[in-house]
Parts: sequence; C-alpha cells; structure tokens
Amino acid sequence: MSFSNTYKGKKILLTGHTGFKGSWIALWLKQLGAEVYGFALQPYTEDDNFVRCELDKHIHHQIGDVRDGVALKKYFQEVQPDIAFHLAAQPLVLLSYDDPVGTFDTNLMGVVHFFEAVRATPSVKVAVNITSDKCYDNKEWVWGYRENDPMGGKDPYSASKGCSELITSSYLNSFFKTGSSCVIASGRAGNVIGGGDWAKDRIVPDYYRAYQKNEKLLVRNPHATRPWQHVLEPLSGYLTLGAKLWADGEAYSGGWNFGPEDSANYSVKDLIDKILLIDIKGGYKTPENIVKPHEATFLKLDISKAVNQLHWRPALTFNETVSFTVQGYQDELRNVDRSIFQNRLDQISSYTSIAASKDIEWAK
Repeated sequence: MSFSNTYKGKKILLTGHTGFKGSWIALWLKQLGAEVYGFALQPYTEDDNFVRCELDKHIHHQIGDVRDGVALKKYFQEVQPDIAFHLAAQPLVLLSYDDPVGTFDTNLMGVVHFFEAVRATPSVKVAVNITSDKCYDNKEWVWGYRENDPMGGKDPYSASKGCSELITSSYLNSFFKTGSSCVIASGRAGNVIGGGDWAKDRIVPDYYRAYQKNEKLLVRNPHATRPWQHVLEPLSGYLTLGAKLWADGEAYSGGWNFGPEDSANYSVKDLIDKILLIDIKGGYKTPENIVKPHEATFLKLDISKAVNQLHWRPALTFNETVSFTVQGYQDELRNVDRSIFQNRLDQISSYTSIAASKDIEWAK
C-alpha cells in the first residue's frame, strides 16, 4: 500500500519520461498500478534506461518537445490526466555553457508551457515541477539550503533552475490560489545516481564508460562534495509529495527539498573509492592544470521540512546507495538471463522493503 494507494488506477502524465529520473518514475508508477502517459524527446542513446527497459511497450509514449506549448497542451487535453509531474529539462551543467539558449528555452519556457497545459486541463488535480538543488544561490556554506533561501545560479543550468522555481511560485500565487481545483508544488533534489544513467559529464556514467574501455576515469573535481543519493530516494519524495497533495491539497503546496541525511554528503573521490570496493575493475586519475568551467564544490540541502511535514526521509545509507547503483550498472553490463525492465522493478521492490523495515511512512 505504498503512498496510500494514491496512484493505483489513476492517469499520471509525465514530461521527460525518456530521461533518467523520468524513466525510473515511470517504472515505479507502472508498478503502483497507474496508467502512465509520457511526453518527451526521443532518448539520446540506445543505452538510455528508457530504451533498455523497453518502456514504450509498457506505458503510453508520446514524442514531443516541451518548448512546443501547443503540442503539450493538446496532449494534456487528449489524456485528461489526474496528476502530472514535470521532469523534462536540459539537465547538465557543462552542456549549459555550450548551449545557454537551449538550456534557458527548455528549462524556463518548458515549465511555463507545463503549467499552461495544467491550467487548460481541469482533470488535473495535482501538478509537481521537478527542479534541482542547484536552484539555490549557492554560497558554498557548510549548512544545507532551506526552501525559503534565495534562488540563484552562476552557470546557465543553475540559473535556469532558480528561474524555474520562480516561475512555479508565480503560477502558485497567480493561478493556483486557495479554491483552485488543482494544487501545485516543486521538488528539489541533488546529484542522483543509479543504473540506467548514461548522460555525458556525470561522474558515475563517465566512470562506467571508462570501465567498459578498460581505462581510468579522468576526474575534474575529486574533492567536490555532493548530496549523492540513489535515484529512488528523491522519486520516493516526489511520489510522497504527490500523494499528500492529492489527499490534503494546498497544505503541501510550494517547494520541497529531498536529499540525504545531513551527515551523508561525500566527495567525488569518496564515491568512486566506494564503487571500487564493490567492483574492483575500474579506476580513476586526476588531470593537472586543467581549465574547468565553474562548478560548485560544496552544496547540500536541509531536508527537515520534508522529514517533519511529509514524514519522508531517505531509506538508504551511503553504502547501500553505492551498492544499489553498482548493481544497476552490473544488471546492464552483465545481464544475460533477465530483462532490464524486471531488474529495475526488482530493485524498486528491494528499496521499498528497506524503507518499510526502517518504518518510513510512505512504504507502510
């Protein structure tokens, strides 16, 4: 009875379902008994989680671009969903330096078109915009950012996510006030890892690409600290938030942080060293005198609001996070007997069992 059976039998529309987080939440919603509809660009590669899981055989799959507001609104009105999650985005910091226009266009106008589609579709009762921990004006403090801290961002990607949050707040105050038939919120999470992620310029996919070539990974910022979490951790937060919004409405509107415990922030070096303890074939080295675009070296979230008000909390230790991640990649690289789709569902079930054993509310 995960998430109080909120999603069973309901129409759930996802933007960005061909992406990393989007494909995993589609899998989970399918397992929860939802009728899942997706609107997204084509997957980037044949290795993407969406492709490897053959998700187009299990959910309603519509190719589309969230920058096309007319097409997105038309799809909403055809589907008539009950709940919508917006995950479509340009998700990479370094790519945002190469393509700032595309990044801002997708990450700003995409969310505008999402909320306009929600406004035009009365069937939607809950809508959640998924952004990023990088939405905050990062001072590289030692403490975590809270939901009422200022938005910001030095690089185009981070700035676009800060803007996405401001757009969400504007729509909340302008169009989804008290008495609205739909309630909205945003979910902010940090560096997610897990099987199925093969995006460029992400540390774990880069590690496994080097691993496949029997090479050592070049690590730009080995001491950069991130709130690493397995992809299922923030997804459990988003699904908890959606369920609370469905049950209790505007009491849960606004922004929410989902991340690891305060003590669970580790460096890039810590992460790779832990992977190597489990899967000893890889390796890494740090290049010298490399000119690097700006990336934050320290960033973490304060999750006390979600813990105290949503009764959500992370289920996995750092060791379990890395173990789940390595298992996800091993399922892809070494699997010969079972479908990746079933491997992923099994991992969701394992994660849910761990959460239940730790008496986490959504898993009861």
